[in-house]
Amino acid sequence: MRAPVEWLHEYCHPPLETRALADRLAMTGTEVERVERHGVGALERFVVGRVLEAGPHPNADRLSVCRVDVGEDEPAQIVCGAPNVRAGQTVAVARPGAVMPDGTKLKKAKLRGLESDGMILAEDEVAIGTEHDGIMVLSHADGLPPGAPLADVLPLATDVLELEITPNRPDCLAIYGIAREAHAATGAPLAPPPWQQDPGTPGSVQGINVEVEDPDLCPRFTARVFENVTIGPSPPWLKARLMAAGQRPISNVVDITNYVMLLTGQPLHAFDLDRVAGQRLTVRRARPGEGVETLDGQTRILDEEMVVIDDAEGPTSIAGVMGGARSEVGTLRALASSPGGEHRGAEETTRVLMEAANWNGPNIHRTSLALGLRSEASSRFEKQLQPEQAMDGQAVATQLMIELTGATVAPGTIDVGGPGPAPITIRLRDARVSGLLGAPVARERSAEILRALEFGVAEADDGLDVTVPYFRRGDVTREADLIEEVARIDGLDKLPATLPSRHGAAGRLTPRQRIRRRAADALTAHGAHEIVGWSFVALDLADRLRLPADDARRRAVVLQNPMSADQSQLRTTLLGSLLDAVRYNRAHGAGTVRVFESGAVYLVEEPDELLPREPQHVGALLTGAARTATWRGPDPRKADFYAAKGALTALLETLRVPFTVEAASEPFLHPGRSAAVLAEGERLGWLGEIHPLVADGWDVSEVIAGFELDLDLVADAAIAAGVPMYHEVASFPEVREDLAVIVADDVAAARVLAVVRRAAGPLLAGAEVFDVYRDPERIGEGKVSLALRLTFRGRDRTLTDEEVAERRAQMTRALEDELGGSVRVA
Repeated sequence: MRAPVEWLHEYCHPPLETRALADRLAMTGTEVERVERHGVGALERFVVGRVLEAGPHPNADRLSVCRVDVGEDEPAQIVCGAPNVRAGQTVAVARPGAVMPDGTKLKKAKLRGLESDGMILAEDEVAIGTEHDGIMVLSHADGLPPGAPLADVLPLATDVLELEITPNRPDCLAIYGIAREAHAATGAPLAPPPWQQDPGTPGSVQGINVEVEDPDLCPRFTARVFENVTIGPSPPWLKARLMAAGQRPISNVVDITNYVMLLTGQPLHAFDLDRVAGQRLTVRRARPGEGVETLDGQTRILDEEMVVIDDAEGPTSIAGVMGGARSEVGTLRALASSPGGEHRGAEETTRVLMEAANWNGPNIHRTSLALGLRSEASSRFEKQLQPEQAMDGQAVATQLMIELTGATVAPGTIDVGGPGPAPITIRLRDARVSGLLGAPVARERSAEILRALEFGVAEADDGLDVTVPYFRRGDVTREADLIEEVARIDGLDKLPATLPSRHGAAGRLTPRQRIRRRAADALTAHGAHEIVGWSFVALDLADRLRLPADDARRRAVVLQNPMSADQSQLRTTLLGSLLDAVRYNRAHGAGTVRVFESGAVYLVEEPDELLPREPQHVGALLTGAARTATWRGPDPRKADFYAAKGALTALLETLRVPFTVEAASEPFLHPGRSAAVLAEGERLGWLGEIHPLVADGWDVSEVIAGFELDLDLVADAAIAAGVPMYHEVASFPEVREDLAVIVADDVAAARVLAVVRRAAGPLLAGAEVFDVYRDPERIGEGKVSLALRLTFRGRDRTLTDEEVAERRAQMTRALEDELGGSVRVA
């Protein structure tokens, strides 16, 4: 919803800058996505001009050279390409320095050899319309002197609030609805509703018959007849407001329907009454296979759940979605292209039937989805407008039809099904307000807020009796809804931070919650970006991950009513959404991608289980460069198994979870470049490079490496590790030695290090592998030599050579006994 601030100020004008107003609306529940500027800039450079002379350009057949009085000592010479420029006209002029709607700053220019000191403007050049073929002639500004500000004549610029309206607030899909919110939020006066004065009259309409066959789908249908209608262009002020609100001006009658919809929230449809066969309309369900040609020129095939408005010759429009071409009111563009040009407009459409109806919201939503046809009208009706709003729209449309088309309104108003349900009254108790909000709100303040929102308010013994206005009928149905209204307008930021009034409520994170946040912080610090993927995945995900038929991860919860085929079941792994994120970012030019996700997966461990288990998992994927390029290393190595292991290590060391990895296979991982992650012998998850066939299914040709862990098991291990103990930094020197160990080629280096650490005892401060050597002739077939760097240190003394030698001998015996290894002698 685009709300031009200039239009909003007609009904409520808070003494706030636009951005301050946007902030205030956002803080009271009306989300403002952005604030835009519509129109031109440097308004002082736009002036009223009078054409003194207009002659042909000596070097161009289609250009005119004009002398224009712009209020300065000398007339300005302006070269103009419009065919309708004439001497004596009052025109809109942009002087050099003016900023056009697209941001271009106007400068002096030479056109075919002659200098042009400005521009005589067409309406599209100031964003108040779409016409470009001719300049604007300001006949209504003839009394203004040349050089007068053009902003005094035309609405040249306005701020626009881009609003995100929630489905429960269709009343805010209207300028007056936003004005009502601004009034309640700021206290600025609110003008009376624009439908307060209704020139129309009740009663039957002579010669027109309307029948509603299914009142459940059409609770109210209203219509009025206008005669002596003159089709023509809308005035600049109306065009400007439509343009700022995102609508394209067409003709006065069509523009009135759009203007009224934007102002009141009620869509309308104008029928050319002379093209309504039989002078009757019937609202009914469509017949299966029935077709309607809509205003966009397409023929739509309907089903029996859809509603149409038909006349004696068949359907004329799809109710609540789009009108039909057969009864369309003639537009300026269509008329100008017909024989006789614009003059034919008076002959084409002189009688208009203006319809304002109320439709069943869910039915309109279904129809719109089924036809793939979404309109401004359907987007409002599907949120369930109220029957009373139909006459709001009729009243405003009647005023404008009389004013802008010269029409006379025929006596009577067709009104089938009105006016609407009786309003409901809800008791708002003072005690309930303070109990639910955690802070008291004075009864007088509650009454002030609700009256500002146009609720009826009466005193009661323990609070207020509140009558819900018709435009909030679908949203406010209970006492809690009224409390929400009071809280959001009074200021949610005023409410104190309190805990729920229940047993065991705690104001701090649980140990598991802290671990989850620390895990996310650790991966972020390692350079990964967090994503939030869908909990739903496609049915073929298991096949794309090459999971075998007996893999438990194939047992997924299948949704009965999925949003799409790609979201048909609950995920059993985070890998699918992580690969989707990698593919998306790679497709959009990201050379290096590091992403992680933390969330629930849904595991059906037994085929007959009613509910899945929902453990929390954390996973990460890396592709591209393993580190940032520098001038010393412009081509860093690519992410691989060890890059993923580095991220895993950063995570688990932050959580102080001792872990090991051992060779393991997963169907979606590269053979020989995959491992299981263990803590105290329990499997936490997997680590490795994604199988090339799997990566190719996501259109990624480079290596993708990553891991996925059961975060609940990680939390258990972190909690079991207890509080970390810190030791004083040793002040005694360390002893460093290198040791070459020969073991069988299938013995993992991690096992060698574990044996060495256990045998050496607490004096071994560090052990790491720094070299691997294979030579069948020197160390034997199937053997490998691991070079270990050992660091010994005593906390209370300087170690002697004899102590270090004793520990070395213990390690040698342990390697021989447990691994069948030996110490290599140079």
